[in-house]
Amino acid sequence: MRALLITLAFVTLATGCIAGESGEPPVVGIRNMYNQPRYDTQERQPFFADQRSMRPQVEGTVSREMSSSLTWATGRAADEGYLLEVPAKLIASHGGSGPLLERGRDRYEIFCAACHSVSGDGKGMVSRRAAALGASGLIAPSFHDDRLRHIPDGQLFATITNGVRNMPSYAHNIPVDDRWAIVHYVRALQLSQAPVAAPENTEQSQ
Repeated sequence: MRALLITLAFVTLATGCIAGESGEPPVVGIRNMYNQPRYDTQERQPFFADQRSMRPQVEGTVSREMSSSLTWATGRAADEGYLLEVPAKLIASHGGSGPLLERGRDRYEIFCAACHSVSGDGKGMVSRRAAALGASGLIAPSFHDDRLRHIPDGQLFATITNGVRNMPSYAHNIPVDDRWAIVHYVRALQLSQAPVAAPENTEQSQ
């Protein structure tokens, strides 16, 4: 009987803690794993001369993911103009155009389709919401506009890298090669929906 009462007491204590709220601090055995010394975002700290806890990049260094080729990493040629096409070496390094297109489609649908839509016509969910609210300045352009069909590939890459107008920079979200893959895929989208020139009327031309 005594053993049964003890068992019931333990069960009552155990079930009483489920979903219960308490104003007491949690019991943490190892405090140095719970409260670690750190600085919050943008918090001032005295160790460095500029007192910034968020340290800038070390001058002259290159991240591991960044290509050693400046043109590859920026989309600009040696003459400061934009690269006309996706670098052929990059396409080859990814196993050819097919695998790069597939990678570009995957990344495009993750990062770009919300605004530009899956088909690239600029009618993604974000753009449609902006149009409904009357915020025309937030509507993404269509990749099928004649202007965007004829800009260099490097300029499209630089836009993804640096952002433009209401579009933010995606340099920290999308690695260099994936940005080129998106450019490659956008060109495929444009080609798939390119206007077909009407055939000439041979009878009228005679």
